[in-house]
Amino acid sequence: MKIDRLMGILTLLLRQERTTAPELAERFEVSRRTINRDIEALCKAGLPIVTTQGQGGGISIAEGYRIDRTVFTREELQSVLAGLMGMDSVSKTYRRQGLAEKFSVETAPADEVFFIDLASHYQQSLTRKIDVIKAAIADRRLISFQYACQTGTSRRVIEPYRLVFKWSAWYVWGYCPKREAFRLFKLNRLWDLETGAAHGMVRELPLEELTRDAYLSQENYRLKALFREDEAYRLIDEYGVGCYTETDEGLYLERSFAGYENMRQWVLSFGSRARVLAPEELREDLSRQAREILSFYLET
Repeated sequence: MKIDRLMGILTLLLRQERTTAPELAERFEVSRRTINRDIEALCKAGLPIVTTQGQGGGISIAEGYRIDRTVFTREELQSVLAGLMGMDSVSKTYRRQGLAEKFSVETAPADEVFFIDLASHYQQSLTRKIDVIKAAIADRRLISFQYACQTGTSRRVIEPYRLVFKWSAWYVWGYCPKREAFRLFKLNRLWDLETGAAHGMVRELPLEELTRDAYLSQENYRLKALFREDEAYRLIDEYGVGCYTETDEGLYLERSFAGYENMRQWVLSFGSRARVLAPEELREDLSRQAREILSFYLET
């Protein structure tokens, strides 16, 4: 649609200093004549677009141009700036500051409510991964990486489609040709990331798979356990108020897990402050591991 293309051209001009008609024509897959008409339409709308001929010339927004901030309410503008703060925290960009300058507002208004930091303890490596994956998504290129999971470490190759911040962590969501399905890969568990050949695919994305319910519907391990009362904060933190029942023996919790190992590791993190009631397989597993740990320390 023309309006979408006009907004795209305006966004591009605001984001970079200069571009050219051939570059815009290629990007939006239209003719140069169409781009020229679009530029003329933007000029008629009152936007100060400057065209320069010759080597080093091109199309740009007049220096010092500011957007009329009345197009947004203060609350809307704060929400946009807060979102950009989160993206700046995991990239090498300063989009929040740039947009604030365009709207002639302070980057941190006195009545600002949100402070968003999406980075982790591994910010430097996380930023590089996000930048590489973003570029691969834009150019429709494969990515390959070493990946550690429950079954071991292996080299994976996928078509990346989305960077996802979910469950307090960053993931790349893409199509795995080997599995012939879409998969989520946690960025903290991948390394040796490389960009591969162009795949050229434009798949219909099953976005419903990205919902929490779709992934948790695969749960098939049901845990029943009692926890000490001083562990209430952890249970609430991970599963919310009302996730357990108070009993004379402790806090009773029933919860499903997508994998046995996930369930086992989670229970182990509580040490002696949790007592498993079911499944019996897990009770026997933990009992055996406790004996092995005791034996190890008695020998040393």
